[in-house]
Amino acid sequence: GEFIPITELGDVHKLEFKLLINGIQKQYGKAADMIFSFEQIISYVSKFISLKMGDLIFTGTPAGVGPVAIGDRLEAFLGDRKMLSFLIK
Repeated sequence: GEFIPITELGDVHKLEFKLLINGIQKQYGKAADMIFSFEQIISYVSKFISLKMGDLIFTGTPAGVGPVAIGDRLEAFLGDRKMLSFLIK
């Protein structure tokens, strides 16, 4: 996906995200449902390693994890913005 300046996201604590597989929504989540806020996670992780632009912090996943197969199309959204789309080969 592309880099999105935080100023374009509005209140990041209200972000919603989803994953579609072959056009069917398989996962949906809200930042408000996270146990720890973005700020808390970044603060904690940065105690142990230096974070740089482009680093990713994986925090878990909402319900709906399942298998994918060759030929499946995955699309991930942050709000209404499609962040990535790819075909499983």
